[in-house]
Amino acid sequence: MMRQYLAFKKKHQDAVLLFRMGDFYEMFFDDARTAARVLGLALTSREKGENAVPMAGFPHHAAESYIRRLIEAGYRVAVCEQVEDPRQARGLVERDVTRIITPGTLTEEGILDRRTNNFLAAVCGGEPGFGLAWVDLSTGAFEVEDVPPETLGDSLRRISPSECLLPEAEGIEEERGHPALAELPEGCLVTRRPRWEFSLEDARRRLNEHFRTAGLDGFGCRDLGPAISAAGAVLAYLQETQKGQLGHIKRITPFSGSLYLVLDKTTQRSLELVQTMRGADQQGTLLAVLDATQTPLGARLLRRWVLTPLKDKSEIEARLDAVEELVGDSALRRRLTDPLRGIHDIERLATKISCVRANARDLLALCRSLEQVPTLGGELRHSGAELLRAVGNRLDPLPEVVGLIASAIHPDPPLAL
Repeated sequence: MMRQYLAFKKKHQDAVLLFRMGDFYEMFFDDARTAARVLGLALTSREKGENAVPMAGFPHHAAESYIRRLIEAGYRVAVCEQVEDPRQARGLVERDVTRIITPGTLTEEGILDRRTNNFLAAVCGGEPGFGLAWVDLSTGAFEVEDVPPETLGDSLRRISPSECLLPEAEGIEEERGHPALAELPEGCLVTRRPRWEFSLEDARRRLNEHFRTAGLDGFGCRDLGPAISAAGAVLAYLQETQKGQLGHIKRITPFSGSLYLVLDKTTQRSLELVQTMRGADQQGTLLAVLDATQTPLGARLLRRWVLTPLKDKSEIEARLDAVEELVGDSALRRRLTDPLRGIHDIERLATKISCVRANARDLLALCRSLEQVPTLGGELRHSGAELLRAVGNRLDPLPEVVGLIASAIHPDPPLAL
């Protein structure tokens, strides 16, 4: 078993390796010492004497809280699971690293801020411009943008990634002097990746293979340059850390500065849109004043709207008409608020299901959320504002999904299967 552990540890030397043994995750050697210090676990050993192997562990059902603390302390985490039923194993139970967890690849609802996206970004290029790509693995949102050097900081501040991928440095000067380093938010983990992963040809091939397309023109990416290279690096990193569980990332979307007012970083900071000038505190910001949303999905969308105001006059007026109707009709607001309160985080639930990490309660949460959609759609389709009617007409209650889950899952299922 220790030979098996050491073989996995050799492949993941930069991460704390959680080694599944029955109902516990165990750590050994330096990882055990790290866990004892960071997590407050008891450091033990199965043997005594000078050659005793330090070990520390915790129950697998409590993994989320311990992983959160390791990530917050700046560590990467590799999860090594039993991929064979111990009752059917002959000899040593087969194990494999099923996932590598970093600040930018979190999907656990208990760790993430429900009202904020968690972005993994990548930056490549230089003169005449940079390529920027960012993905929220917990929702599947994947966007790209080519930016001139003078606006790189503005875009990074708007995205506020928790982890950023940069090409491996060529020399100490580049290690310390990459333009993105000075623009990243405090606490953002910088991860260096092989330079070949940022190759444009390699990136196009990798993206086309993932989306099963012959080209990226259908996504509106025809004129993009270094942004595609950055997107390829993001996808390569996700494929390595998530072991292929990326079916929920179904499209790549170019961010168009022509559609939105681009706010420079000084303006974002001075207006205290989503952070105060004192730091990361949201109390006292414009978003805190405006945000009366009832769902995590709405909160994340409102944050995006605050940071990327519309430029098109007709779209602005359509949004204002919708707001005016909702402000003036308190009865309609109440009829919308009640079903909205019953909606869970559908985006992140869908991701957990797609990545085969969902349990029965997650499926029931999706079912109960979808049960609210017919009421919402009916109210919106009969509203006076064109934008609200359009939203109502787009809503699909997916009755076949609701029926399947309701008939297949016990209404009060256990947490684990």
